[in-house]
Amino acid sequence: MKELTPRQLKAQETKKNLLEKGLQLFHERDFDNVTVESIAKECNVSKGAFYVHYNSKYDIFLEKFKDIDEFYLSFIPSIPVDMSASEKILFFYKGQMMYLRDVLGKDFIHTVYTSALALTIDDNHYLTNQDRNLYKIIYSFVEEGIERQEFKKELSADYISMLVTRCMRGTIYDWIIFKDRLDPVIEIQNMTSAVLDGLNCDE
Repeated sequence: MKELTPRQLKAQETKKNLLEKGLQLFHERDFDNVTVESIAKECNVSKGAFYVHYNSKYDIFLEKFKDIDEFYLSFIPSIPVDMSASEKILFFYKGQMMYLRDVLGKDFIHTVYTSALALTIDDNHYLTNQDRNLYKIIYSFVEEGIERQEFKKELSADYISMLVTRCMRGTIYDWIIFKDRLDPVIEIQNMTSAVLDGLNCDE
């Protein structure tokens, strides 16, 4: 692999610094009160330097979510292949919520999700974009469950995936609202299990 030049290393460092300072400012001041200029100022770079790395302050979130989705992909090999589709979904969600709770932390998740409400919610919104690894992973588990006749055959993979991922988003928002009164790792298991029980084929 070709070694990076000092200039390329400096560019990487600047991009990382812009990401970290941007997220910090979003947490301290709220998303709407942070400008590209203020992020650049905190990093001692020009606005022009900011735009070399990001098209807008919204892209700060997109960059972080790429990192998060990479974790989700790396987690897949740890899921036992002999599990049922429902068990795989529960196992994945447990790992996801442990990562959000113990690695990223509640403050970061609070910043990301509350700031998301300031954005126009459409098919390309990062929290609902079906092209994200997160949604593709869940969809693949659902398709597997349908093929194995674990889930009710009259329900489509799209519909089941929508219900299952709604459990995930609902758990995260409730975690933000109720704070330490709710453990997302426990709650995601309880909520998703109840939904999956309703989706399973009758014995």
